[in-house]
Amino acid sequence: MPVTSQPLGRRERNKQEKLDRITAAASELFAKYGVQDVTTQQIADKADIGTGTLFLYAKTKGELLLLVQNAHYADALERGRADAETIPDALDAVMAIVRPIVECNRIQIDNGRFYLREMVFGDPTEPHHSVALSIVGQTEEAIAAILDRKELAGEFHAAMTARIVSAIMFVSMAASVNAGLDIEALVTDIRTQISLLIPR
Repeated sequence: MPVTSQPLGRRERNKQEKLDRITAAASELFAKYGVQDVTTQQIADKADIGTGTLFLYAKTKGELLLLVQNAHYADALERGRADAETIPDALDAVMAIVRPIVECNRIQIDNGRFYLREMVFGDPTEPHHSVALSIVGQTEEAIAAILDRKELAGEFHAAMTARIVSAIMFVSMAASVNAGLDIEALVTDIRTQISLLIPR
């Protein structure tokens, strides 16, 4: 007998609707003004909810940014995975995963750097933070799969190399010295670093 999903009840629909409004409000305000110049009160007002309700969904501005950016990063990773599947060269395939993540991070540079700091130093018990860390894990798995598919490395070596590639990518995006770099310059810098790890 096939399993059918039950429709959401009224309470769950209301919660999802509020979450959608909060996400849309935070996304618009962060994109327009930057996370540092937006208050939680502005987000609550734009979402047409009270600040108390807002804090039920995210306790801090950092968590709100995680909420907004996680979906963008997950989409970027999926685009990269799809592109990488058709590329035989390992370095080029890894860069196919890296590029859309860098592009996502650079849409609003200060927000992107704030997101990475929050991901590293935020509360690991907070749900939006754990989603962000899950995306990092998925990124590393996708890179490891590329390294492993051509038997360039054993499973352990591929996983460790993928972790190093991920660290290079995230540190490069977060570093103050790179804040002025455009996407092409940053992607080129990351590629140069990881080319030392991936034989051609």
